[in-house]
Amino acid sequence: MSAPALSVEAALRMYTGEDACAAGLLCDGHQPDAVAFTLIEADLSSTDITYGQLRERSERGAAALAGLGVGPGDAVATLMGKSADLVVMLLAIWRRGAVHVPLFTAFAWPAIELRLNASGAKVVITDEDQRGKIQETAAAVVVAGDHAAGDDFSLHQLLASHEPGIPAEAVGGDGTLVLIFTSGTTGAPKGVPVPLRALAAFRQYIECGLDVRADDVFWNAADPGWAYGLYYGILGPLAAGRRSLLLHAGFYPELSFAVLEHFQVTNFAAAPTVYRTMRSKPAAAKSVRLRRASSAGEPLTPEVISWAEDTFGVPVRDHYGQTEHGMMIINAWHDDLRQELRPGSMGHPLPGWTCAVLKDSANEPAAPGEMGRVAVDTANSPMMWFTGYRDAPEKTAERFSEDGRWYITGDAGMVDEDGFYYFSARDDDVIIMAGYRIGPFDVESVLSQHPAVLESAVIGAPDELRGEVLEAYVVLTADASGGEALVTELQTLVKTQYAAHAFPRRIHFVDELPKTPSGKVQRFILRRQTRS
Repeated sequence: MSAPALSVEAALRMYTGEDACAAGLLCDGHQPDAVAFTLIEADLSSTDITYGQLRERSERGAAALAGLGVGPGDAVATLMGKSADLVVMLLAIWRRGAVHVPLFTAFAWPAIELRLNASGAKVVITDEDQRGKIQETAAAVVVAGDHAAGDDFSLHQLLASHEPGIPAEAVGGDGTLVLIFTSGTTGAPKGVPVPLRALAAFRQYIECGLDVRADDVFWNAADPGWAYGLYYGILGPLAAGRRSLLLHAGFYPELSFAVLEHFQVTNFAAAPTVYRTMRSKPAAAKSVRLRRASSAGEPLTPEVISWAEDTFGVPVRDHYGQTEHGMMIINAWHDDLRQELRPGSMGHPLPGWTCAVLKDSANEPAAPGEMGRVAVDTANSPMMWFTGYRDAPEKTAERFSEDGRWYITGDAGMVDEDGFYYFSARDDDVIIMAGYRIGPFDVESVLSQHPAVLESAVIGAPDELRGEVLEAYVVLTADASGGEALVTELQTLVKTQYAAHAFPRRIHFVDELPKTPSGKVQRFILRRQTRS
């Protein structure tokens, strides 16, 4: 039987007080000799880091940040892979009472610059192999290594030159812990302030949703530059005091199988793309038996669930959430919450969450089996922590009903008579590729920089491994002509000016884009053409 999870009431009390301190809750309150993370390299060599080591090193890091002028409420960005340096400096940021701004390592400089400027980051900490991306910035640059060039600071030298013992700053339950950016269909990426009290929801998902126990070997394969990896690969395990694996290497299925086998992983969480890619490499499969397997980021297909049961001895359970609130409707693993798996279902809301499917024409619950908008009842969801985007009141208003009661996810679905939720489609046009959310506007903005492009529309097209990939429909200027050379130029432009993973796999040159009378691009027509 699973150990009893922390109750909603107890979790809220722990993480909402005025004297709540992130470093104390995530690090200092655990046994100093307990292992917090096991850092794994591509050759399967590994290093354990304990809570005591994290405390000592993060106290040095907090003192170093203070020396760089970082105080409570200031923003510090990280452009880093999964490493001991990353975890140490995240805790240093929170020990200082500062705000963490995650940067995905596949981002190019324009995407990085936007987030640095929007957050007002005073410092950016980067791995050595990422340093070349950072161009002119007002932020101090700290390089994770023993040496730094020019005006940069060496992280290891900073840690060695400062003493531990700096007191941790209390920011309270409403103090901002993270400012993470999420993309939509129009406009610049939106900043989501994550308050300290969100730790209650993150811990709840670790304990109830994933059922991570003290004796589990837990591995969340998601990247901490994005919400699922940060919330549930770092923050959630730290809050619950659960050991977690961090793989300091790029993903490929053979390595994933090797990690599962070598470290005898018992509890595994990853995007559907990871499972699909592993399934496509049967020769790499190892003798692995998991106790729990979970997925998030996009809907699971039935063949992945059955493959997992054959390969790992357990089915993969599908979980649903968003950057704005974390996981909330899930097929929970905990003994007290686990129910049957129904094909295509996201499961039920976790304790502390009240959800509904609303009619399209009104903020009223739809009848069982009726399609509508998936929403959170904020008045009756004590675990709900999102209240609005930073400096974006109009975008915030789009997410909430006029009376503020309902948070509208932007996803469509239905709920059956037994309370099982089913995801249907996004009613915005965000593309989810390999679990990463990509806003069409971001890519279209880059394509528009090319002198041959008059306008463009980017959509998601079905892909067996990644769930979706990007396709672009491009209208050229009068004096331009399409061809393979231009396709390559446009793909390279997106890779270098936005993100390496977000380039359109196919580009169609068209005479015009389908639009509404008001001029809005009708991407659903393009998606229909792509699927036909």
